[in-house]
Amino acid sequence: MTDTEAPESPYDLSYEEGTERITTREGVEIYYESHGEGPTTILTLNNFFITAPFWRSHTQSLIQNHRVISYDLANHGRSSRLDREPTWEEHAEDVIGILDALGVESAYLVATSASTQIARDVAIAHPDRVKGLVLAGPVYGLRGFRRHRQLNKSWLLTLQNHGMASLYNQIYAEVISGQMNEEGGTPAFLGFRESFMAMSTPEELANGLSLVQTGDTDPELLTRVTAPSVIYLGDDDILLSPGRGREVAALFPDGRLELVPNAGHVPFLDDPDGFEAVIHKLIEEVEARG
Repeated sequence: MTDTEAPESPYDLSYEEGTERITTREGVEIYYESHGEGPTTILTLNNFFITAPFWRSHTQSLIQNHRVISYDLANHGRSSRLDREPTWEEHAEDVIGILDALGVESAYLVATSASTQIARDVAIAHPDRVKGLVLAGPVYGLRGFRRHRQLNKSWLLTLQNHGMASLYNQIYAEVISGQMNEEGGTPAFLGFRESFMAMSTPEELANGLSLVQTGDTDPELLTRVTAPSVIYLGDDDILLSPGRGREVAALFPDGRLELVPNAGHVPFLDDPDGFEAVIHKLIEEVEARG
């Protein structure tokens, strides 16, 4: 296969038609999808590179027993286009607006990369609305997280100076695990590129990467998260080593580390079945507590 061929995306990224959007704030309407039924609700939180349809491939077993809600962040995907990127506080406010609009008293939040900050902020501000957290490839450090901001700044500069294709080339090498890179080879590289290019526009990515340069990185905030929390970390994550991951997990009053062998910064790409199993396990544990 050559770079000029167009492989199929490994994801069905088509949007569902006919779904009414949710009004969360004045002038803000959020696109969402809801799949499955059950006594518990899981809400997935996007980082700035993915859209709501992406989660269908990573929640197939979860929807057998739970309701799974996925949505597009404001200013991204099919949610409202605004004249500026929302603040972290506004993104967190949208989470509560979604739960309110859908009549969900409390939910389990599943977040990845940058959206782990949104999950943290919601759990602190609204502890009664969050039953548990699964934080995949979190962007937390012990003394702030300069590395995360440096990395995102380099991505932003690549995007601005060289475009989406060059940004993908850089991100793939840094975010995807060494094992997946070796085993997937060129077909995986090209397949994921199709998904990457389909899910975001340059403007959306620039807005998200700029927002990541802001926000509170004080590790003390993690000590205020009372919800049971799982740090789901690849041992080949560019941002957190396994040792650092254990230290970060220990900051949570009710937290633990689930280390994924040979996985990168988005560990559920490497072990999708294990990812869903971890979410199942957390829910079973929390519900058993009553």
